[in-house]
Amino acid sequence: MSKVLILSDSHGLMDEVSVIKERHQIKSMIHCGDSELDLDAQELEGFYKVAGNCDFDTRYPDEQTIKLDGTTFYITHGHLHNVKSNLMGLSYRAEEEKAQVICFGHTHIAGVEQVDKQLFINPGSIRQPRNRTEKTYAIMEWDTLASITVNFYTVTGERVDDLTYNASL
Repeated sequence: MSKVLILSDSHGLMDEVSVIKERHQIKSMIHCGDSELDLDAQELEGFYKVAGNCDFDTRYPDEQTIKLDGTTFYITHGHLHNVKSNLMGLSYRAEEEKAQVICFGHTHIAGVEQVDKQLFINPGSIRQPRNRTEKTYAIMEWDTLASITVNFYTVTGERVDDLTYNASL
């Protein structure tokens, strides 16, 4: 079973990021931007990271495309793709990168959406959630692309059952 921890929009939180990393001990971790920490911050060690609109360390990349256990992930914050309007620009860019899973933030709205053979994951925010009271992050688990589960957790580690999503790409 492959797993990836996905965070976004932590906006300066350090202890919470460290606790979440320690709690789950997952080798693959993604931060979708707006950490407001330096690229080299110890709390972000081990994360694939991208720049958000509130990240001022210019060493962050705007996007990353990575392969984890045979699955291609496209990671970006989302502000450069107008994700507050729609996912079309993000979808096209991910298609160019041949990515099946798209991880993004910016909206602070936790959720998963599948469009054809693309899975969009927004882990929400562990600092300032929108449309929900829970401060959230996500964990995606998969054996194959035919069997994907995305679970969301509160910053205190409780699973948010009504956000669980099962997918088949």
